[in-house]
Amino acid sequence: MKRIRLVVAYDGTNYCGWQVQPNGVTIEEKLNNSITELTGEIIHVTGASRTDSGVHALGNVAVFDTESSIPPERFAYALNQRLPGDIVVVSSDEVSSLWHPRHQDHIIKTYEYHIYNEKVPNPLKSRYSAYVSFPLDIELMKQGASYLVGEHDFSSFCNVRTNAVDTVRTIYDIEIWKAGPEITIRVTGNGFLYNMVRIIAGTLIRVGRKFYTPEKIRDIMEAKKHTSEGVTAPPEGLVLVKIQYEE
Repeated sequence: MKRIRLVVAYDGTNYCGWQVQPNGVTIEEKLNNSITELTGEIIHVTGASRTDSGVHALGNVAVFDTESSIPPERFAYALNQRLPGDIVVVSSDEVSSLWHPRHQDHIIKTYEYHIYNEKVPNPLKSRYSAYVSFPLDIELMKQGASYLVGEHDFSSFCNVRTNAVDTVRTIYDIEIWKAGPEITIRVTGNGFLYNMVRIIAGTLIRVGRKFYTPEKIRDIMEAKKHTSEGVTAPPEGLVLVKIQYEE
């Protein structure tokens, strides 16, 4: 028996998120079915990040156990022949039988939230960015984001349905930049609560629109409770860029 690690990229538009569920097709389901077809074994992958419906990824990570004789690095090629075009295995390798994508000592996750900021929407951007028609002041957004960097209790920035017992997380860096009408918020941290990045993005958009002052971010965080003041941005703007492990 060997454990295979996959790095997976996908367009989440047509899927009900990562995790298998009874009411829709998911990324995990497609991977399970393709690996089962390839190996002849009943396979259930374990993912690092269970992204929501409509959320995209360039570098999610998953593992599965197999007795197949296929070389570890060849799984990527073989699976890409069976998966739909909007799911791609970027790479595959063998890891220790004890290696788990969510239970490592040092994990760094990077997400990006993409905003299309123009008077009228662009249909070519609608799958991969949230549309905001009102001007956004990114300098104010940067000031607001500065209050989020570091180790904090982010209970004000997670969905009320989160099942996390510990809501303390560390954000290492938040970068915000604009290229033409497109604004990117890049957030890097050691982990994220349910909807955390989308709530951060939605709240920063309110700062950019001058509904909130930058200091409002600090006040919301210090309240340590989920309120309507933190708005969840739409899923299509979110991309899981990469997950890094210190081996």
